[in-house]
Amino acid sequence: MPPKRPVLALRNLRNLRNSRNLPYNRMCMSFSFQVEATCGRARAGRIITPHGEIETPVFMPVGTVGSVKGLSQDVLDKLGVQILLNNTYHLYLRPGVETVRALGGAQKFMSWNKPILTDSGGFQVFSLGDLTKKSEDGVQFRSHLDGSSHFFSPETSLAAEIGIGADIVMAFDECTEYPATRERARQSMEMTARWARRSRDYFEAHKHEVPWFKEKSLEKGSDQTQALFGIVQGGMYNDLRRESAERTVELDFPGYALGGLSVGEPRPETWKVVNEAIPLLPANKPRYVMGVGTPEEIVEYVRHGVDMMDCVLPTRAARHGLLFTSEGKINIKNARFARDESPLDPRCPCTVCARYSRAYLRHLYASQEILAQVLNTQHNLAYYLGLMRRVRQSIISGEFADAPSAV
Repeated sequence: MPPKRPVLALRNLRNLRNSRNLPYNRMCMSFSFQVEATCGRARAGRIITPHGEIETPVFMPVGTVGSVKGLSQDVLDKLGVQILLNNTYHLYLRPGVETVRALGGAQKFMSWNKPILTDSGGFQVFSLGDLTKKSEDGVQFRSHLDGSSHFFSPETSLAAEIGIGADIVMAFDECTEYPATRERARQSMEMTARWARRSRDYFEAHKHEVPWFKEKSLEKGSDQTQALFGIVQGGMYNDLRRESAERTVELDFPGYALGGLSVGEPRPETWKVVNEAIPLLPANKPRYVMGVGTPEEIVEYVRHGVDMMDCVLPTRAARHGLLFTSEGKINIKNARFARDESPLDPRCPCTVCARYSRAYLRHLYASQEILAQVLNTQHNLAYYLGLMRRVRQSIISGEFADAPSAV
């Protein structure tokens, strides 16, 4: 039997837009998500934000300080990047939230007119270890830049995220370390639940303070603001993850994330948590797994019903000469590539593979040329983004469920 064709639920909205001859962002006044096709547990969908549409499943490149290392926004556009991730902690410290706000928000500051997601800064704060002091109120921490003292709470973190002005912002949570005892994981999970409520309450009271609100909200009575996602914690304990999911869903966020993964736990533990927690999240809202993973892994996250992922791996690996191809991973530093005239990946349509040989890429890396990092990063992101496009299409065509599993 041929696969069922997906119902494109946004068709009527687009027709309405066209009939009125209006820009798309004038017709969508708030964040929304629509599942357009399913194949097994995998979903192909569409997220609407004030700065544009995002086709899911989506991989989000990490632009920690408002920049994807080595790549200009022009290149990101050509690669087909739909949404970037910025880091609240780093932008808060430099150049400062008020500077970003005064310049119109992250999009105007970066000259990037597409969606942005900001994390809460919680992971970075907790990764500072001895430089932090935690209480019920929040976390006192010292800047890694100059040692100055700062304080993040659910309220101040959300104030920073609102000031930065990303389309999607994350609730302030405590990222549970690995390993953690059950009691430690429970305390952390309960803290995250209390902070989630405080994050939501502050956001609801201040969401119209986002820098671009007046500009984007072009029609009287519109409510085109950011979307706040809740985060599920609970360590590697399934019962705690279930409880965290239930308590977070009760707060009725527009989207939900799994946090506290890829923090050193064995991969079987990661899959156990994802398999347990994802089905507990609402089917009509985006599901986001934070900080993951290899190409094989992100395909498996999609198979589990995940819609959004981010990871520094493609850009960080590129800077160290590790490149992802359809033939597997390549360490371009290896001497065997010194006279290899073939393209990096003969099946990859990116401009790096179309123009440069493996020998030249190895020469650039061995010579410590900045261009090596630029081209390597461009290829790795092209590979990740192309992979997501193929996965999305296979879900829509009904073929994804038959693809072999990588784990």
